[in-house]
Amino acid sequence: MKNTTTSPSSEGAGLLGEVEGTLQGHRDGHGFLIPDDGSADVYLSSQEMHAVMHGDRLRVRVVRFDKRGRPEGRVLEILERKKRPLIGRLLLESGVWLVAPEDRRMGQDILIPKNGIANATAGQVVAVELTEPPSLYSQPVGRVVEVLGEIDDPGMEIEIAVRKYDVPHRFSPDTLAQSAKLPEKLRAADLKHRVDLRDVPLVTIDGEDARDFDDAVYCEPFKQGRGKKAFEGWRLLVAIADVSHYVKPGEPLDADAYERATSVYFPRRVIPMLPEKLSNGLCSLNPYEDRLSMVCDMLVSTDGAVTAYQFYPAVICSHARFTYTEVAAILANTHGPEAAKRGELVPHLLHLHEVYRALLAERHRRGAIDFETTETQIVCDDNGRIEKIIPRTRNDAHRLIEEAMLAANTCSADFIQGAKHPSLYRVHEGPTPEKRQTLQAYLRSLGIGMGISDDPTPREFQKLAEATKDRPDAQQIHTMLLRSMQQAIYTGTNSGHFGLAYPAYTHFTSPIRRYPDLLVHRVIKGLLTGKRYTLDAAKMNVPQAPKRPGRAAPPNPAEARNEAERWEVVGAHCSANERRADEASRDVEAWLKCRYMRDRLGEEFAGTVSAVTSFGLFVQLDALYVEGLVHITELGGEYYRFDEVRQELRGERTGIRYATGARVQVQVSRVDLDGRRIDFRLVRDGEEQRIGGRSGAAKPSGKVVAKKRAPKTAVEKLEDVRQTDRDVKKSRKEVIASLHPVKATQQAAKRAASKASKKTTAKAAPRKRR
Repeated sequence: MKNTTTSPSSEGAGLLGEVEGTLQGHRDGHGFLIPDDGSADVYLSSQEMHAVMHGDRLRVRVVRFDKRGRPEGRVLEILERKKRPLIGRLLLESGVWLVAPEDRRMGQDILIPKNGIANATAGQVVAVELTEPPSLYSQPVGRVVEVLGEIDDPGMEIEIAVRKYDVPHRFSPDTLAQSAKLPEKLRAADLKHRVDLRDVPLVTIDGEDARDFDDAVYCEPFKQGRGKKAFEGWRLLVAIADVSHYVKPGEPLDADAYERATSVYFPRRVIPMLPEKLSNGLCSLNPYEDRLSMVCDMLVSTDGAVTAYQFYPAVICSHARFTYTEVAAILANTHGPEAAKRGELVPHLLHLHEVYRALLAERHRRGAIDFETTETQIVCDDNGRIEKIIPRTRNDAHRLIEEAMLAANTCSADFIQGAKHPSLYRVHEGPTPEKRQTLQAYLRSLGIGMGISDDPTPREFQKLAEATKDRPDAQQIHTMLLRSMQQAIYTGTNSGHFGLAYPAYTHFTSPIRRYPDLLVHRVIKGLLTGKRYTLDAAKMNVPQAPKRPGRAAPPNPAEARNEAERWEVVGAHCSANERRADEASRDVEAWLKCRYMRDRLGEEFAGTVSAVTSFGLFVQLDALYVEGLVHITELGGEYYRFDEVRQELRGERTGIRYATGARVQVQVSRVDLDGRRIDFRLVRDGEEQRIGGRSGAAKPSGKVVAKKRAPKTAVEKLEDVRQTDRDVKKSRKEVIASLHPVKATQQAAKRAASKASKKTTAKAAPRKRR
């Protein structure tokens, strides 16, 4: 890093300073350099983007700062081109073949020579390899290396997403060969040095569509001792699949698992972290089959405190595969048909429910944050298209398993921390000072007397959530509370878990689908045998994780010199791949929702404003659970100012306000499949659609009925355009008049005098003879 004029400050390079980083393109043509040192992003204009593409590593020079002090740069050198195939649609325009990238951040179409289209046809989705990079005066050139198929083929959106986000979706030949050599069942050698729990009625409780079962639970009442030393409570067993027995450091299975770091879940398809033979076979705790596991054996007192625990390897046999719905039905009615089918296991489920209630009470005393949010589930048809979107309701069975897993995760963190062994912690930090101030201002603007302190605790957030849960705008208040907190990450430095109010927390319970859990298992096994687990040096051979907004730059793998730094590198890698998986899943869901709404163009729905931005309103439809944008230009001929504190748009002339939680009626006006965007327009049936008041709550509508309007004629559309133009001109004049009353009065007087002069001249002029 060098600087020709001024040395870079902590905020970034000074004027004419040079900075290196990774380019992040924008669909509008410009881009941002994300510096390696974690300093401020550098803006690059669309002209600077001609010779570069999203993902390239660059060196740029800061040439100016805008009014807000943000740097703008000029490209000096392209350090590294991103080498990966690009996904897009093959098009034929005026005899020229080109590919329009699926990722709009690429910014440029790719020219394809006639001999480079392989066997693809126009309109198909293809993978393209660049043969000539872009320059200042020419577009990039490439050749087709893979034909994925037609855009409407079932599952095509997933094929696009895994390539668009670089999700590894094919196991290496070495991994497949190693997987094939694994036994089909347990061998006698596998059972050595393990506690035999096959007679204990452990059960799995998962969703209806689950295929890999990595946790089983069992609970029984437990009493011990007399007098003051007497203990009364429960013995809770959480058995987790022992993946570390099969996936060893340095082997192909481990290399592929680390590269993926997590399984990726799409509607109707999963990209697993481990081959199916392990994820759905040997490691999955399938019912009535012997399986290897790591057990967290806990004593939980009647007040919900975990007073003792121990870890040990075991062999178990799941006595049943329950679903959440089935367990909830049994707990609700122990004499019902569901309970009758599982008679011998019902008492154990009741014990699990008892310990859950004790753990939940302790959770409330601890002050952990517990927001009730609405999650949705996409139900697809046989062609992979959305059939319906339904709310996913959490019942006591979900919460029961959640509390049991939380208890096991905290025990693993306490065990590792007590042994002072390096490991990966799941860290969730509280709000930054900036986010805290924004939240405080927002709460004051709503007239909420309660606030948060300068050093907030989870209990303060929980009290706020409970105090506002009955307000009509409770959902948006809880959303703002969530947004004020930082994102959870994996790191070797323990900073506690703010949301759960734990001093230390790890992920131990899902090693089939999360690599950090597998590492925690290896650490615990090492401690149990008196050995120390050391990270494989090959794990440092990974790309540097991208810098995230508001965070310091992640560690550079090439510079990891000691054990602590190596754990930080692994944590950054796992965190980055977790976000990559989330982005790929959201991309697929957004495509499916756009495809779903394309058949509903012109229909009207009731909805709720879920977010407000400077460019418009995001509205979630009540009936469909789909979100779209009402652009600010669709709000009428008025100038709207965005109030960041109140999270609302306010009309300067009329005072109309649109805030989060507002009830609106919208019409589906446009669907952009490529851009993953749904546009709405407001339907004004009356003043009830105009939102005022601080709470943003308007008169609720009744049952949602989608109705289709008759298409307008060309004459009607033209008149609409003219009327809109007149409204805009009129509102512009009114805004100017309100801002400059003296100037407006003078202009009006001049216009009146001009009209009077014209009338006098017309009267005085002699008429011409015909």
